[in-house]
Amino acid sequence: MAKRQLNRRQNWRIEKIQGERAARAAKRESSAVEALEGGDLGPEQHGLVIAHFGVQVEVEAVDGELAGQVFRCHLRANLPALVTGDRVVWRAGNQGIGVIVAQLPRTTELCRPDSRGQLKPVAANVDMIVIVFAPLPEPHANLIDRYLVAAEHAGIRPLLLLNKFDLIDEQNAPALNALLAVYRTLGYPVLEVSAHHGNGMEQLQKQLDGRISVFVGQSGVGKSSLVNSLLPDVETRVGPLSELSGQGTHTTTTARLFHFPGGGELIDSPGIREFGLGHVSRADVEAGFIEFNDLLGTCRFRDCKHDREPGCALLKALEDGRVQQQRMNSYRSIIASLPENGY
Repeated sequence: MAKRQLNRRQNWRIEKIQGERAARAAKRESSAVEALEGGDLGPEQHGLVIAHFGVQVEVEAVDGELAGQVFRCHLRANLPALVTGDRVVWRAGNQGIGVIVAQLPRTTELCRPDSRGQLKPVAANVDMIVIVFAPLPEPHANLIDRYLVAAEHAGIRPLLLLNKFDLIDEQNAPALNALLAVYRTLGYPVLEVSAHHGNGMEQLQKQLDGRISVFVGQSGVGKSSLVNSLLPDVETRVGPLSELSGQGTHTTTTARLFHFPGGGELIDSPGIREFGLGHVSRADVEAGFIEFNDLLGTCRFRDCKHDREPGCALLKALEDGRVQQQRMNSYRSIIASLPENGY
């Protein structure tokens, strides 16, 4: 069924109603915080945000007598938006409720623009971004490359993870092997695993141990199955692929942090089909294509757009095979999607 088009007045009315609801929710939340702060609150202590639920977050106490316990916490009105992985200062209240009073500085943050173009943090203080894809749904190099640009921009180490490799057959093997060969040639770490059969999971665990990692990727690539295999006691929900679209269904609705027994944390994020890069510049995108590093600045023209200009170093490298067509296509697609084409 086609999506019904709304006129400007209908859109305005919907936004007005949503704004009123948000204001009422904020007022109730503010009253709840005031009630807690007016009662008996414990001393300030450090905590770790392990999940986010709208205007509330789950905080795990990391020191003192409450260490390891989880509290549903309200946020003071002057705090910025918090995400899973944030380190905070909080105070415990009654019945497992608390109040966050401060956010501690982030070492790293993975961000993406939301549907309105506003920058939204996805996870904080992570060391490694694990880009998960699978034979089904069909992987898209452009999405992988967008994550690689975001990782380079945020200073986070990437790991490319092909899950469900037991589903590789004669039909999809050539395209998958070609896809993986591009990233292996560039020096990116690539792992092939099967959460269902357990193949390659020991190598993955070694990569995750001692690090704070975040799983990202399309819906249906098996991120929740990977979590269940790595942490059998967790039992996150696993959804099937849609029979109509072949796309994954959303089973993870909020980013959640899990601890490994041997040290290290894992953040499982909701699946997406697109990853916008409207918050980065053209220079940031170019820096995310690591094979361009020695070529940038060597074109004949200083303002070369790497399109059809004579003397373009990138086009010459593409012709010589030093830059792959797949990557050049991704680069052009990303540049074209930036505000004012990134120029």
